[in-house]
Amino acid sequence: MNGTYQEIDGRPALRFERSFSQPIERVWRALSDPEEMRHWFPAGVRMDLRPGGEMSFEFDDPDAPETSGEVTEVDPPRLLAFNWAQDHLRFELEPQQQGCRLRFTHFLSEREDAARTAAGWNVCLDQLGRHVAGAPAEAPGTEPTPEWRRRYDEYVKSGMPSGAPVPGDS
Repeated sequence: MNGTYQEIDGRPALRFERSFSQPIERVWRALSDPEEMRHWFPAGVRMDLRPGGEMSFEFDDPDAPETSGEVTEVDPPRLLAFNWAQDHLRFELEPQQQGCRLRFTHFLSEREDAARTAAGWNVCLDQLGRHVAGAPAEAPGTEPTPEWRRRYDEYVKSGMPSGAPVPGDS
């Protein structure tokens, strides 16, 4: 586990930090280019990369509806923030002596989504790390994997808010 649950300005949020040995420009490309994002982000993305730019998110699952969003902040190669439906995502990059550090905050619309969403981001961020390192990486689908389930169970056990429906559970 490396996601933490917080309330920021009264809103439920998840925070993650990851360090990468790759240069900030490489990680920025993976965060902001829809072709790069398809290797790690949980949905296909189309975006107009400017503040106020429209975004759309499409899952491989034909039963999952396309959702929309809007770019709220862009400062290449350090900051990308956008709304995705009712949630707000903020990716901040900071150069380090070797590589860069990613600080990612996901402001949730619903508190009980925390454990489910944190487990999903762990899987996605693991794939992001593989992708920027040049290893094969594949964005997760909509169905829980054993890795996702393990992370989810860890978050629930740690007391992170939970209760949102989990795909595949009856």
